[in-house]
Amino acid sequence: MRDTTVRGGLFALLLLCVAGPGAADDLVATHEDGREITRLSVPEGTEWCVLWHHSVEGFEVTDCYENREGRMVLVHSHLPDFAAGLDHIPGRGTQVSDGQGGYFILDIDEPVPGDAYVLRPGLGPVDHRLRVGDTIVSLSAVAPRERVRIALVRSAE
Repeated sequence: MRDTTVRGGLFALLLLCVAGPGAADDLVATHEDGREITRLSVPEGTEWCVLWHHSVEGFEVTDCYENREGRMVLVHSHLPDFAAGLDHIPGRGTQVSDGQGGYFILDIDEPVPGDAYVLRPGLGPVDHRLRVGDTIVSLSAVAPRERVRIALVRSAE
């Protein structure tokens, strides 16, 4: 009888190296019927943001997320003003001045349930966008007022 413990352990280690931490994950935005709008690579540790212009004041608002061990985590936001619908919830991150009349909410560190959520991109000037590095995709341009699912998923590589 052969001892396969070492061989089995090496195989498990190989699998961990290939599919474990650092494995490729994608940020995927889809229409309600499942058609893909975009798929962007977001390996572990990568940050991405949802950007939009406030519907009344017109300034840009930013919510930024990070892939933490395959989980979508809201990490920080930038809000240039305390305009309608924008505020800091005490106990949810730390509010600090941005030095220009607005504020950052840092250290939110809030996992998104199910690593996905639904957004209805605004029309025209609201322009909801996804930004990963230098890549920006306008959700409003392709799915205004539609239900768009934004999800962090394990890639099929």
